[in-house]
Amino acid sequence: MLYEKKYLELLSLEYPTVQAASSEIINLSAILHLPKGTEVFLADVHGEYDAFNHYLKNASGIIKEKIDLIFDNLSETARNRLAFFIYYPTDMLNKYQEKLAREKFLALIKDTLFQMIALCRHIVTKYTKSKVQKTLPKEFAYVITELLYESNSHEDKERYYNAIVEAIFQTKREKKFIVQISRFIRNLAVDRLHIVGDIFDRGPSPHLVMEKLLKKTNVDIQWGNHDISFLGAASGSEVMVANFIRIAARYNNLDCIEDGYGVNLLPLARFAAKVYRNDPCKEFYPRGDTCEYNTEEDLSFVAKIHKAIAMIQFKLEKRIISRHHEFGLDERLLLDKIDISKESVKINEKPYPLLDTCFPTVDFVKDPYRLTNEEKDVIDHLTQLFLHNEMLQEHARYMFQNGSMYLRYNNNLLFHADIPMNEDKTCKSFPIDGEEYQGKALFDALEMKIRQAYLDRYAKNNLNKDYFLFLWQSPYSPLFGKHQMKTFERYFIKEKETHKETNDPYYKLRVEPKVLRQIFIDFGMDPDKAKIINGHVPLDVTKGDEVVLANKKIYSIDGGMSKQYADRTSIGGYSMISDSHAYFLVSHERFQNYIQLIQEERDIVSVTRSEEINTTRTFLYDTDKGAEIKEKINDLYKLLEAYREGSIKEKA
Repeated sequence: MLYEKKYLELLSLEYPTVQAASSEIINLSAILHLPKGTEVFLADVHGEYDAFNHYLKNASGIIKEKIDLIFDNLSETARNRLAFFIYYPTDMLNKYQEKLAREKFLALIKDTLFQMIALCRHIVTKYTKSKVQKTLPKEFAYVITELLYESNSHEDKERYYNAIVEAIFQTKREKKFIVQISRFIRNLAVDRLHIVGDIFDRGPSPHLVMEKLLKKTNVDIQWGNHDISFLGAASGSEVMVANFIRIAARYNNLDCIEDGYGVNLLPLARFAAKVYRNDPCKEFYPRGDTCEYNTEEDLSFVAKIHKAIAMIQFKLEKRIISRHHEFGLDERLLLDKIDISKESVKINEKPYPLLDTCFPTVDFVKDPYRLTNEEKDVIDHLTQLFLHNEMLQEHARYMFQNGSMYLRYNNNLLFHADIPMNEDKTCKSFPIDGEEYQGKALFDALEMKIRQAYLDRYAKNNLNKDYFLFLWQSPYSPLFGKHQMKTFERYFIKEKETHKETNDPYYKLRVEPKVLRQIFIDFGMDPDKAKIINGHVPLDVTKGDEVVLANKKIYSIDGGMSKQYADRTSIGGYSMISDSHAYFLVSHERFQNYIQLIQEERDIVSVTRSEEINTTRTFLYDTDKGAEIKEKINDLYKLLEAYREGSIKEKA
């Protein structure tokens, strides 16, 4: 009772009178009966900023769907044009200003503006006036409010309504107004954005994706293994610094680190050029056909950097694996399995010829895992740059503040990869600090470890940083989902049998009703209502891959947004959409460039692959947010009672 009174005293500071508390109860009770907002789920962005940005602008097809619904009297061409004015207003204004005479241009803009206002009116019906006001652009807040809540359908209001629009044109603010109202529409079209892992790696611009997210509200992130690589590097984990740079070199995206984040890679480049001067490094040439560097000289230089940082990483992994045999990574130590005289390496006691036998930094006699002095200087320097880079640290803070290992939200269980399982359908158990963890408890314990690692990132002997390597590639990691990561083998061994990475048993067991039910119970969810949404494994429904599983209880939404997956998936990613009426799984065409889209005014075709209609419309009182509101209403009733019995005094 003492703690409750202290809490009510704090609450009374926000609602200092009976009238204030009563008004808020009435307001919140009304809000509960609004329709649930639209949620969009994306996974495995992998640095593809242009595609990601387009999906945000078109709200994964939601905006066009609403335009088609409201303006069914317009031609398809006119509806597409309106959609692109909302997606890319500045580009469309410039396009038509050059294309049309002044009077025709202004007439088009006026028509577009009226259409946008009509669309706004439809969208805002899901939201309170308070939320709408908070989302409005300050410069035009009054004007948009008047247009939204005043009708031009009645004669007595028509002149007033039209006068507002005319005044916008008279003051020559029509272009600015269209830009701002377009952003307003885009912001309200999606109530919450879920990123189900892997913002980083492979693609060229994860830093731009992060900058975009920093400007948005109502975003949550479920970390993927590639996000962990970034977070580990930002936390000062040397092995993750090396891993992050290695992957950037592998896909020829070093510009992301140098130009995007402003991290100076010159010491690494000098070291690589010196040590691997006479090494062709053919196995380390960048992958993919989207490389910015075209000359042989440039490709060779990137390959040298790639090999240099890869060898540093293999050596650094030894320290952690030796401290933690429980990580299950001992078989990843292969430098000491090399017989350089025979130019081979033993994998499971079987020798395989090496594709590359140039190891100028490896001492096979004394200690193949010992860093040379130059290697040590390079990784020390790079780690300090990552630790003290302002932009990089801002992105890491955002990832920790808005991210987690998993999320339970509106009967959806979101996590990136898997729940580590055994063949006998039990969850894998893993020891942390002398205590065994599995299932949800393992997720929670690992999240605590890496949060502690980041908060204490400047400490020299912070062994919690070891868990970034665990999450990156351990067979017990919920973010990896395979028995081994065959990085060394893919570089140095030709035989494909050594490259195979076997999926965790979870992927075949998850569809079994008993297994699925136990997972939901473990995570504190209703098995009859809950769904799993994850990514990690690129799937293409057009090639027969099963994306919706277990009678629509599991949605696997990695559609291969990254261009590096073009050989595996013909589509350009999935969007999972949940609104008050239904669940939709939408597949998108592969994104090329937005300039072409604007020229053609043809959006990437979004095809609904699965649709699950709610038997009854979902309102806010059915959601997690609704549960929070109900709890607050209950607290306010207690505050009212305290005011009326005199145990708490009104403040004003």
